[in-house]
Amino acid sequence: MTEQALVDFRANFAKALNDKQLRRNLTKAMDSLRLKRKAVFADKEALERLRSVGNAIRRRSLSKLPELLEKLEKKCTENGIQVHWAETKAEANQVFLDIIRRHQASRVIKGKSMVSEETHLNHFLEEQGVEVLETDLGEYIIQLDHETPSHIIVPAIHKNRDQIAHLFHEKIPDTPYTEVIEELNAIARKTLRQKFFAGEIGVSGVNFAVAETGTLCLVENEGNGRMCTTVPPVHIAIMGLEKVVEKLEDVPPLLRLLTGSATGQMITTYFNMITSPRKPGEKDGPREVHLVILDNGRSNILADPELRQTLQCIRCGACLNHCPVYTRLGGHAYGYVYPGPIGSILTPQLEGLQNAGTMAFASTLCGACAEVCPVKIPLTDILRLLRNKSYDTQDSPTAVEGHGYKKNVSEDLAWKGWTAMNTHPAFNTLSTRMLGLIGVHLPRVGPLKGWTSVRTAPKFAKKSLHQLAKERGLSDE
Repeated sequence: MTEQALVDFRANFAKALNDKQLRRNLTKAMDSLRLKRKAVFADKEALERLRSVGNAIRRRSLSKLPELLEKLEKKCTENGIQVHWAETKAEANQVFLDIIRRHQASRVIKGKSMVSEETHLNHFLEEQGVEVLETDLGEYIIQLDHETPSHIIVPAIHKNRDQIAHLFHEKIPDTPYTEVIEELNAIARKTLRQKFFAGEIGVSGVNFAVAETGTLCLVENEGNGRMCTTVPPVHIAIMGLEKVVEKLEDVPPLLRLLTGSATGQMITTYFNMITSPRKPGEKDGPREVHLVILDNGRSNILADPELRQTLQCIRCGACLNHCPVYTRLGGHAYGYVYPGPIGSILTPQLEGLQNAGTMAFASTLCGACAEVCPVKIPLTDILRLLRNKSYDTQDSPTAVEGHGYKKNVSEDLAWKGWTAMNTHPAFNTLSTRMLGLIGVHLPRVGPLKGWTSVRTAPKFAKKSLHQLAKERGLSDE
């Protein structure tokens, strides 16, 4: 399911929990990612200092965001990069199509980009007759299987070697079956290499955009991103407007946090810094570079002083790797582009609480996500805030779309009853006595039945503390 329809979380979660192979795949992958992160950040005090630096950089960037975006546009334009603004997903997709049509192109090669997943760019372009090929290995695997990414960093983390071997054998012509990892990589490399040189338009995401210099920074491990941004004559980069940072010196600490948190690496294999199209006398690089800056609700998030911390995210995926919910379900169970803890706070704000508000409740609030977030996003605080807004019907300039969608008469009455029981002594005495008599039956009937199906039912005392004290001749004053 996608954003086009309300997601049936209960059905999705049940399906994922019953998929034993998926559980095994996720357990193996998540254990590995967590151990690698722990090893690369062995010095806890150094990590906390680095996290504080990352948090300060991201908070400063967001506090100056309008100013930095204007400066980024100015510097990019001076460098020869053409900047396009898109308020909605549809506008962003149309920018891509206009550029492609202007160049009479029909073949697009893509590097990894979660923002392009957010706009459903591939689906849109294919409907317009444009061939789109994902060149990141994980993205290529799920594209072959007509799936969406299940993880922000490792799109095909839900698949094991055997599943990928069968997929390549079935979907890539004249491919023998093999489970040898080196051979599978060679098959993908050979197939993709032919496409790189046939691509007319290259597409990429942006990890950091530096306002000071107009530089687009791209982090990758496979080299496919560099091929997408240098081989085709036209390169189009797309980013959410929150990806801007103020200075070039802000990038190294964020890069260190990103690579260590995402894949447990000291540094990524490739770090691309794109500042202009090909200059006179240069032998490679695109003739045109375009930057598409997407809003899609981010301005509304920025306007709220508490919710704006959502935009500090550097898309490392550490919160997913440590979340007890995500690690048992995988990304597809969430039904939206951004899964896990970051998705549970971002998606309801982008799609509206009335559509995706249930994601804010897909959490145990254990705090593991906030504990490992490299830029110290208070994820559990924001989850609780969104849960509160799901019941808050009061309008305000920064109100989240769909707020108050869960408010209903029965819950109102229940809370009013709870308030009355705990503020009126006579009512409290009567209600506690009633619970002592019939409370043992309550959790197994009505709306509480589902809650106690996976939890131990509470036991209500037959006598209240006041009654016990009175029987023993003790004063309850």
